[in-house]
Amino acid sequence: MSLIHCFEYNVFCKHRPVRNLTLREERRLRVFENRVLRKVFGPKRDEVTGEWRKLHYEELNDLYSLPIIVRVVKSRRMRWAGHAARMGEDRGVHRVLVGKPEGKRPLGRRRRRWEDNIKMDLEEVGGARGDWIELAQDRDRWQALVGTVRDFRLP
Repeated sequence: MSLIHCFEYNVFCKHRPVRNLTLREERRLRVFENRVLRKVFGPKRDEVTGEWRKLHYEELNDLYSLPIIVRVVKSRRMRWAGHAARMGEDRGVHRVLVGKPEGKRPLGRRRRRWEDNIKMDLEEVGGARGDWIELAQDRDRWQALVGTVRDFRLP
């Protein structure tokens, strides 16, 4: 496991369910990760002009073969949701997962539930058209789907 991956794992994923990330937070995480990777891999000399330049996003992804941190966070969230869905409806964790959030909502939109984020993550990779809670009951299929979310790369 690389040093950067260990750092990300310990900061964002270790021993706790990951809270919902807003799009702004996801972007800030990607920017932070790219900044750290640029420091680790250093600049690149342009073959045509001979000048030093920053590595582009695609070049960073080619050099760093592990999944990006946002994907790791989403896969951890899905892994935890599958665990909570298998617990049973009478448990408090399951009620938090599918329940309606209390308190004030962000202006202009309803509050996003854990369940809504899981559905969005599944739609992103093109998985599970039906009830995701039923799908989570089958551990092997759910683990395969979580792996797909973690390793999914946008074209």
